[in-house]
Amino acid sequence: MLQEFDTRNENILVYIDGELLHRNDAKISVFDSTVQGGDAVWEGLRVYDGRIFALEEHLNRLIDSAHSLAFEGVPSQETIIQAIESTLSANKMKDDTHIRLTLSRGLKYTSGMDPRLNKYGCTLIVLAEWKSPVYGRTGIKLISTSTRRNSPQFLDSKIHHNNLLNNILAKIEANASGADDGLMLDDQGFVAETNACNIFFIKAGQVFTPTSRACLPGITRKMVIQLCEDLKLKCTEGNYSLTQFYTADFVFVTGTMGELVGVNEIDGRKIRVENGQELFTRLSKAYKDLTKNSGYKLTV
Repeated sequence: MLQEFDTRNENILVYIDGELLHRNDAKISVFDSTVQGGDAVWEGLRVYDGRIFALEEHLNRLIDSAHSLAFEGVPSQETIIQAIESTLSANKMKDDTHIRLTLSRGLKYTSGMDPRLNKYGCTLIVLAEWKSPVYGRTGIKLISTSTRRNSPQFLDSKIHHNNLLNNILAKIEANASGADDGLMLDDQGFVAETNACNIFFIKAGQVFTPTSRACLPGITRKMVIQLCEDLKLKCTEGNYSLTQFYTADFVFVTGTMGELVGVNEIDGRKIRVENGQELFTRLSKAYKDLTKNSGYKLTV
């Protein structure tokens, strides 16, 4: 799975610190903390029919992540929403849109990792693109990777930070094996998440997902867990091995960019998708209904 260039994005405008710039001119300084050390936090948002889905949840996580990293001069939620709305309005985007929202520690007056070198406040970037769900609807193939997902004793995945090398190394392994994504284990050998998504499996009419010990507890993941409760389905969080995923009745991944998508194969083992298809279809429909009927309504 490789995203292709969407020609609708050829002349998009990108918001950087109060300015809307053509994509070719949308640049940040070499002194920005994003460049200096991946010192930034981010969120992925989706726009459905004039509504930004789960905007409040994403902004809360963005600001919490910035606070965890001791950012100073973090813009208010109102300022961030205004920046998002102006970007969408300038690009005439109201549907089928993905937003990459980035907040860095800001500019340094000289190169170096010390946050005390930052004297200019945060840098806010709003990159909105026309983008359909990236995995399509036919299912994906995963391989387990040797790159382990970092646990809180190293770099806590609860901070939604821009330093994605851990995930990128796993993606490189998946690319080399001809898989769509890499399935990452924690330091004890239990499944954590893929390099890009949270993961669930279905067995005997019940839903299971790894704990968030060594993964990002994603917003889509949280909503799927809530939908299970609404549909009277039992959903359990725990430590699960690769074998339990190999022998599942259905496996699926969740995330803002890809929504909910089934997994056809893990490490050469075909998933017996027919056994859990009906339950997954119910969850997918419930999620689709949720995106249609909730979210922040655009004012422009």
